[in-house]
Amino acid sequence: MSTRDAVFPPNRHALYEAHGYSPAIRSGDLLFVSGQVGSRPDGSPEPDFAQQVQLAFASLEAILVAAGGSFDDVVDVTTFHTDPENQFPTVMAAKGGAFPQAPYPAWTAIGVTWLSGFDFEIKVVARIPAKG
Repeated sequence: MSTRDAVFPPNRHALYEAHGYSPAIRSGDLLFVSGQVGSRPDGSPEPDFAQQVQLAFASLEAILVAAGGSFDDVVDVTTFHTDPENQFPTVMAAKGGAFPQAPYPAWTAIGVTWLSGFDFEIKVVARIPAKG
């Protein structure tokens, strides 16, 4: 029987416990990161969309670093958007900061009608080889 190797960033937000999930699970060299949203420390949505996107990317980065990696290790990205047409320029600016040059990770963007009060969510798969 296998166990889950959970990865948590140093400053956990309230959503992990409130909804009963781990920010990321490591399986060998692969890291499966749960969808990250732009929440305040208490788990409530940040109302400013640009700041919400920045917080989601910052949360993602903190998890990658906690696992011994970085944005360079990301191989697959899925983003969820409540208003893709209007939100895409803001998201693309944040994406450009995280992934500034080729080769870029695979990316799938999905328009949705509900994200539990949020307007943007990002989840990734990263390959982070064990060190040593």
